[in-house]
Amino acid sequence: MIQKNVPLSDKNWFQTGGTAAHFATVETQQQFQEALTYAQTHTLDIFVLGGGANVLISDEGFDGLIIHTKLNSVTHKYFDDNSIMVSAGAGVTLPDLINYCLDHNILGLEEFSGIPGTVGGSAYNNLHYFQFSLADFLNSGTIIDRATGKITEVPASWFKLGYDSSELHNKKQYLVSATLKLKKGNDLEVSHARGRQKEIIRHRCSRYPTTGTCGSFFRNFHTDEVTKTIAGTDKKMIYVAYYLDKIGVKGELSVGDAIVSHQHANMLVNKGNATSQELLEVVRAMQKKVYDAYGIIPQPECELVGFKKYPLIK
Repeated sequence: MIQKNVPLSDKNWFQTGGTAAHFATVETQQQFQEALTYAQTHTLDIFVLGGGANVLISDEGFDGLIIHTKLNSVTHKYFDDNSIMVSAGAGVTLPDLINYCLDHNILGLEEFSGIPGTVGGSAYNNLHYFQFSLADFLNSGTIIDRATGKITEVPASWFKLGYDSSELHNKKQYLVSATLKLKKGNDLEVSHARGRQKEIIRHRCSRYPTTGTCGSFFRNFHTDEVTKTIAGTDKKMIYVAYYLDKIGVKGELSVGDAIVSHQHANMLVNKGNATSQELLEVVRAMQKKVYDAYGIIPQPECELVGFKKYPLIK
């Protein structure tokens, strides 16, 4: 099950990065346990990789074990007259899960249409899009303990879901599957949801790049990090895209084949042959420009993998 020196550039959306010294694709809970045992036996760092939609991997690769989750089962059962419980493995992609739900007259997740990634990544960062987040739907989850390999079912409260955060960030446990409480729909409601799905995807494609990117690179600011308020209100201007738009980097700032998207100032794009180092140079330049203009430093939402030292400005 364990492979050596596996290229990672074809396993993430930026399409950059070096090789994994050790690599395991896990399709069952038992394989997940075996991979964790291997890492412990060989004293290896672990990174669990899903669809690779929110990661930037070092050009030097990853010295430890990459566990690539392919836990792809989806099941559902009726909870009551109006609700349905849908259980999905950590490796299930969001588009596949949404289509499964609509095919079975299950509503709710279409709000996340057009977003790449997996159930595992969605739980890790509490997937959010406008006013919706995974926390609105999560009922429970199955986790595996890094140290013991023990598999446990936990309630939604265990995850401590917040903005771009969850208990999974401690990396003492990893998601095996999630159970979501969704709504039962009739044929007319599902037809409406399919139409909304297409419109959300069309909207996203017009506003955001769809290839060679990790999505939003920086998180929004916390309220205690900024002093500027939204005009006419006492609410803090926490939206990082506001500051990035103001410094004029959209479609302009670039290093090699790494460039800030012309569609969205908080998204970087690999035009074809960019390296992770080139992407980082663009990111650091963005951080410096925002700091010089506003005295605040954007911090990444994107997960940085395999870097020996923190590569950005703190």
